[in-house]
Amino acid sequence: MKKILYILLILPLIVGCKEKKTKKAVAFVPEISVTKPVVEDVELTKDYPGYLTSEQTVNLVARVNGTLESIKYEPGTRVKKGQILFVIEPTIYKNDVAQAQATLLTSQSQLEYSRNNYVRMQQALKSDAVSQIQVIEALANVREDSASVNNAVAALNTANTNLNYCYVKAPFDGIVSKNVIDVGSYISGATEATTLATIYRDDKMYAYFNISDNQWISMTSGGKQLPSEIMVKLGTDGTENYPAKIDYLSPDVDMSTGEITLRASFNNDDKLLKSGLYVSITLPYAEDKNAILVKNASMGTDQLGKYLYVVNDSNTVEYRHIEVGQIIDDTMRIVTKGISPNERYVTIGLMKVRNGMKIKPVNE
Repeated sequence: MKKILYILLILPLIVGCKEKKTKKAVAFVPEISVTKPVVEDVELTKDYPGYLTSEQTVNLVARVNGTLESIKYEPGTRVKKGQILFVIEPTIYKNDVAQAQATLLTSQSQLEYSRNNYVRMQQALKSDAVSQIQVIEALANVREDSASVNNAVAALNTANTNLNYCYVKAPFDGIVSKNVIDVGSYISGATEATTLATIYRDDKMYAYFNISDNQWISMTSGGKQLPSEIMVKLGTDGTENYPAKIDYLSPDVDMSTGEITLRASFNNDDKLLKSGLYVSITLPYAEDKNAILVKNASMGTDQLGKYLYVVNDSNTVEYRHIEVGQIIDDTMRIVTKGISPNERYVTIGLMKVRNGMKIKPVNE
């Protein structure tokens, strides 16, 4: 009876052990997405910090003395070429124009009289009614009065120029800054040019950036030409791209920095870009033939650097340290060492795998 009871007690233990052994024998193998590297020719680029300037930036200055009478624009708005922006007390200069015109009329009348007198003297000389000296004096009067007319014309031109300076106009279409001088202020523009505001022509923008002399030599060695087209990037993570063309290269190297200045231009059709914005310049410099590309999101990072989980022929995961190059199109990255084109690597779920783990690969 005791033996039967003992057997009944240990029988569930034996059955439970068999069930555990059965479960252990059927281990779970997860399905993991894998793919092979992409092999293609890629253009190598390098990014440089830069800044933008407007195509033209001009200070609007006062060039005559007087009180600033009025401001004819709203600060920060766009204006047209020739539009009057500031008016500086023109009354005195209008009077100067009127006086110069009167002087010119007087000089012209005197010149007309001198010429007529000279003609009469020449006719009288034929009948010996006057002497040769009198004719010479008449000719001298003509020349003197002619010079007076020229002086009067110059004085009138100067008076008109000064009167025009009273009306400060936009030299081109653009956007104007706030006024520096307020209405009612006295301006000594004839003594020293006084800035009233600044106008920006922003139909086109210039992007300036610098590269080191060593990089310049590397990019142009062996007769290579620097590409004329670049990409100007703005916004968060450079999401706004503007194709531009290099149109200026400094003729010398800055001795203090060891850098060469380059400029690229591009259209600002939407007028959203502003002078002084910091940008990133992407400059192509070489081509990598048959580059090995893997998904940038499939790479992990540890103390040794970048790594991939490579899947071998037996579907076992291998931790693989890799050496990488630049990122291509924000999603792929060049791998220079650590994986071959025919090998597979884990694309997603890096936290679900580990070195030496068996998986069921699912090809993307």
